[in-house]
Amino acid sequence: MSDSSPLPPVRLPAEADLARDALASPLLSRAVQLARWAGPGTRVGAGGELVEEQLPAAAAELGLSGSGDDDGEAAAYASEAWRVAVDTGLVEIVDEEEGTVGAGEELGVLASGGPADVLGLWLGALDSVLADASVPDLEDLVGAMEDGGEIDFSQLDWDPEAESEFLDGVLANLYLLTVTGGGAGDEPVPLPALAASMIVPDDMGEPTDDVLEQVSDAMMRLDDQFRLLDPIGLVEFQPVDEALMAEPDEAAAEPFDEADVSRYGMVRLTPLGLYGIRARMREAGVDAPAVGDLAEEGAGVLLDSTSGFPQAAAQAEIELWLARREPLGAARELLAAARGADDRAPLRRLRCQQALSLVGTEAETALREVLDDPELGGLARVWLAEHGFGDVPAPSEDLVFWLTVDTIAAQLSLEGNSDELQALVEGLAAQHSGFFAAAWRVEHPATADVLEAMGRLHPDKKVAKEARKAAFKARSASQ
Repeated sequence: MSDSSPLPPVRLPAEADLARDALASPLLSRAVQLARWAGPGTRVGAGGELVEEQLPAAAAELGLSGSGDDDGEAAAYASEAWRVAVDTGLVEIVDEEEGTVGAGEELGVLASGGPADVLGLWLGALDSVLADASVPDLEDLVGAMEDGGEIDFSQLDWDPEAESEFLDGVLANLYLLTVTGGGAGDEPVPLPALAASMIVPDDMGEPTDDVLEQVSDAMMRLDDQFRLLDPIGLVEFQPVDEALMAEPDEAAAEPFDEADVSRYGMVRLTPLGLYGIRARMREAGVDAPAVGDLAEEGAGVLLDSTSGFPQAAAQAEIELWLARREPLGAARELLAAARGADDRAPLRRLRCQQALSLVGTEAETALREVLDDPELGGLARVWLAEHGFGDVPAPSEDLVFWLTVDTIAAQLSLEGNSDELQALVEGLAAQHSGFFAAAWRVEHPATADVLEAMGRLHPDKKVAKEARKAAFKARSASQ
């Protein structure tokens, strides 16, 4: 993720909805249940963990009691939930020597606090789980234990800080993929693609065997980590199909479609997960906006900030901004902010057009006030015509050409050399045989750049050459 490129805004549910999701997450709800269950007879070890003798009762309280192998799994779930309860302050150690516990201050938050308090508690639980997810398997830790009881990290080939940074990077990439796709997180991401985003260099063509092996190792590591992160409500995770890891002769007994990427694991951030990762990013100093952040800002900030947003996010932000203002005043403020000759001005005017399309007919007066404005007269005529108003003066040829250059300049800033822009360029050249002969004279700061872009984009070599000649004339005239 580039430090220089701002993140698109994320669309989050209301805090009350997020808080309900947090309380419903399996791990936090179990931690709360055990915190309420704990009493004077509950005993813990030196690290605050439940003593082994108490685990069956804790598992039974959670409704996880089983038989045989299930008992071990139930005890592990109970132990994990208890650790979260201690880490988040739902339970506090009353006497370390006696190993007794009592209700923690945070348990009262659930009864008297608001959604923000609940979400703060959940973020604490998330920190605890993320720390656990960065630790190797218990068997690996035991194997690396020295005689004195210390862990020999050199045997593990494990760097705690690097492992934590890797997981943070994976979650940041998953967040970026989600918000870039519109911010709702509807589509899951294949685990191999997520692992590759951390391993394969951007400029690498065909990955080498060594790189592919690293991706495979990272994918299996992420499979273990996302299994831990699913119960806290951060992600919805479909684990790697265990049949893929079977011995060759065992795997042959169960044929499967190798093109079915879902068998290699699928993951998506939940709305609560988007909230959690955004909170961690902001704590780390990353600018991670959310839709609605600009609702109280002026029109200038709105148009400049949304200029780089995906279309759906920009529209959602603009709708919230308009909902807090009366139509005529909002239209006047937007039009005033859209003026300018700087590089970002064409894109501001494009966003202004988008915003004005959402304003009702009450804004008519504001649009008529700018009909003679050289920068706004074109978009004012378009708005009035689209809303069915009569008595709209026809635009001059100069205004038409100026508006065309301004529109293409905005599209270049927004999309670059897109297929849509190429189609627009071809259409303009086809409809106006003398377009380039007139366009180079347009007094717009972006005229030369727009004509150069048209020369790059037009597939007809003759037309492209005309565009480049016009660009040269425009640049010479402006010097």
